[in-house]
Amino acid sequence: MFTKVERLISSRNLRPKKKEGFLKIISIFSFLGIMLGVAILIIVMSVMNGFKTDLTKKILGLNPHIVIQPNNSTIDDEFISKLKNEFPDIKISKSFSGEGIIINNDNAKGVIFKGINKDEKRSIEFLNKNITSGNVKTFNENQVFIGTELAYNLNLKKNDKISLMSSSFVATPLGSLPKQESFNIAGTFTTGFLEFDQNIVILGMDDALSIFDKEKKDQNIEIYLKNPLKANIVKSKIEKINPNYFIYTWSDLNKSFFSALKVERNVMFIILTLIVIVAAFNIVSGLTILIKNKTKEIAILKTLGLSNNSIKKSFFLTGFSIGFFATISGIILGIVFSQNIEKLRIFLSSVFNLEIFPPDIYFLEKLPSEISFFSILIIFILSITVSAIASYIPAMTISKMKTFRALKYE
Repeated sequence: MFTKVERLISSRNLRPKKKEGFLKIISIFSFLGIMLGVAILIIVMSVMNGFKTDLTKKILGLNPHIVIQPNNSTIDDEFISKLKNEFPDIKISKSFSGEGIIINNDNAKGVIFKGINKDEKRSIEFLNKNITSGNVKTFNENQVFIGTELAYNLNLKKNDKISLMSSSFVATPLGSLPKQESFNIAGTFTTGFLEFDQNIVILGMDDALSIFDKEKKDQNIEIYLKNPLKANIVKSKIEKINPNYFIYTWSDLNKSFFSALKVERNVMFIILTLIVIVAAFNIVSGLTILIKNKTKEIAILKTLGLSNNSIKKSFFLTGFSIGFFATISGIILGIVFSQNIEKLRIFLSSVFNLEIFPPDIYFLEKLPSEISFFSILIIFILSITVSAIASYIPAMTISKMKTFRALKYE
């Protein structure tokens, strides 16, 4: 692709003379700009990937993989039997949830009541894993568990008495009023998700059905898969078995969250890509100055019979080499830092006495990082392409140079 002469000229251009110190500075800044831009882009994308993966795991620990709700009918045993025959590896449990209000004296807040079967292992495991006060073993009727954030907002603690008001109505001498029942706080839990900890009230299944005037036949079906990422495929098959039910996957229930995360990731990618582009186009100014300084040498090369194309290729190779090696260095630097990002966070936190990436805000105990080699490939191609364009633009000006004028003015 490049002849020996072209490579020789390019290598000489990469070693500017002492009087060309300014050109050397531009080359160094171009190299460092591309290298750091690529490295930061890889680090940020790795952290965003890790953030998404870890939060997905947390969400899967809080939500069923598929929820089936009855639509003006009940979910019969025949349908459940078909599900078990069609998907023998799935785990099925029943649940019920509805919107209501929690009241503590003059304080009230709209929440979601979630009824659980205390005999189901998964429900008990969830409470045991996230409980901060109280005891699951003593969880009885007319008792609820609430999130620590909700408890803080309403000034509640264990054993306090509260009222729960549902959207169901009861007839009274004063007319129809929302159904309201009294409960005691059995304890509190913390999942790490602010929205969950602020808005969920967990109570026994019988209590949940009672406050909404529902029966066991009105319960929802929760499905847990071995591979939650196949939830949409399973959902499509379930819809074929019975299209009359409302069916939601875990991704449907958290669609807004993942959409926001995707938008944030794309915006970060665009901003950091612009940084790489700006750094790469320093090559344009560097090569333009180099070509101007090498006007006499270029004229001599033309006089000796070297074609315009060969000279252009040699100067193109000069700029492209800066971009290529800067990209490779940036990728190596980015991968090394991505693999040790948590150690770096701990070091910076101790040196500057700052809490970087506080777990109470980001819901995670450590700074996550997940290196995607596909993303690295995209970044590599992008950086190389920009470097090639930045090198090509000034190299094309060589063909417009007049040999005799160059020699005359020099």
